[in-house]
This record gives sequence, structure tokens and C-alpha cells, in this order.
Amino acid sequence: MKSYTSYVAIGDSFTEGLNDPGENGRFRGWADRVAERLATLEPEFRYANLAVRGKLLDQIVEHQVPQAIALKPDLVSFCAGGNDLIRPGSDPDRMAKTLARAVRDLRGTGADVVLFTGVDPRDTPLMRQVRGRFAVFFLHIRSIADLYGCHVVDQWSMQSIRDWRAWSEDRLHMNAEGHRLVAAKVCEVLGVPSTDDWRHAWPPRERVDRRAKLREDRLWLREHLLPWVGRRLRGTSSGDALDPKRPHLEPYT
Repeated sequence: MKSYTSYVAIGDSFTEGLNDPGENGRFRGWADRVAERLATLEPEFRYANLAVRGKLLDQIVEHQVPQAIALKPDLVSFCAGGNDLIRPGSDPDRMAKTLARAVRDLRGTGADVVLFTGVDPRDTPLMRQVRGRFAVFFLHIRSIADLYGCHVVDQWSMQSIRDWRAWSEDRLHMNAEGHRLVAAKVCEVLGVPSTDDWRHAWPPRERVDRRAKLREDRLWLREHLLPWVGRRLRGTSSGDALDPKRPHLEPYT
């Protein structure tokens, strides 16, 4: 098992930790959970999380990647592209070239890099229409990881997080249980001991009444989908006025 003394997480809402409640009104998330494990193994461990919700791949590469390089960590996690892929006209081939350049620069510092494929979107009505676009980009991610010697966390194959009980009400972000499962997978990929197992078997669900399901769908449409579409039309993001929650490498307790 390799020991890490410093870890920087970069990305969007997934890495920021939405919707896994933490302390002081902030989100926790899988990256914080991984940092907790790493901190128990290395007394000098330090952690930074530069991720901000709503950010596109180009924005992350332009702003967060240089910051991560300047911090000179042992380990970097890099998950981005989901916000791009659900936008009309996104090009996974062009995105892959941008990602590859950023990964090359990160690996050039000597840091270990963790990349992620996303969850198979076939169960999400909003995103299954562009499932092929997701699949192409995730294949590129695997190729980039092979080329530059990166770790890969393959969420596409994680059946445990395809269950809706791992997701929050907005159907776009995982809840605390989903983040816990992803953190367990990341630890396994890194060879870090963890008390959790990402191969979680959910108990059978009770049959959902069709009328209740329609009411739930209408509520989701009004409270989550329409506001999201409105931000896209206005060219704004939920993270426009937000700063990273942990911009500096600091001890994690």
C-alpha cells in the first residue's frame, strides 16, 4: 500500500460533495471521506478540495488544474465532464483532448492521478438520450488513464449506485450513502484499507404506487429540472458565486 502525504481533489459538484451533508452547512462527499481514511494512515497528511458545483471541463482545466499543480500533492483526483455532456452540441472527442492535456500536466509533476468514469445514465430519463455520448467519453478516459498511468474508478460497473436509494431527490447528485459507496471504491482502487464495501446489496424495495410515482415526478420537474434548465438558458451556474471549500493543503482532522 502506498502512503500519501497530500491530496488535492478537483472537479464539479460530485467532488465538492453534493448532497452529502457535512458540518457547518458544508457538504462532505466521497473525496472528504477518502481524505479521512488517508489521514488515519499518515500523520503528516494534508488535503485540499478545489471542486465547485456546476463547473465545465474547460473551466476546471483553466482554473483548478494549475492550482493543483502549484500545490504539488502526492495524489490528485480529477472527475469532470458530466456538466458538458448533458449540454446540446457537446463533443466527447474534443473534451477528451482537453482532459488528456490536463492529465499529462498533472502526471508531469509526479503525482498519482485518479480518473473516473461516470454512472451509466440509462436509468435517468434526462440523460439516457445522450447515453452514447457518455460512453464515448468514458472510453476516452480509460485510454487516457492507460496512456499516462492513472488509476481509474469505474462507476459504470458499480451496480450498487444504480439504485435510486443512493441518490438525492434531485436525481443528479448522490446522497450520503452514494458518496460512501464511491469512497469505498476509490479506496479499493488506491489499495487503501476501508471498513466499507462498495459492493452493497440493497434489500428489495416495496412496489411504488403509480399515482405516487407521477406525483413524485411532477415535484422533481418543478423543483429540480426546470430550475436547472433555466440556469442553462441564462448561461449561469449554481457555482458562479462560490469558492472552493478547501482551497489550501491543510491537515485533515
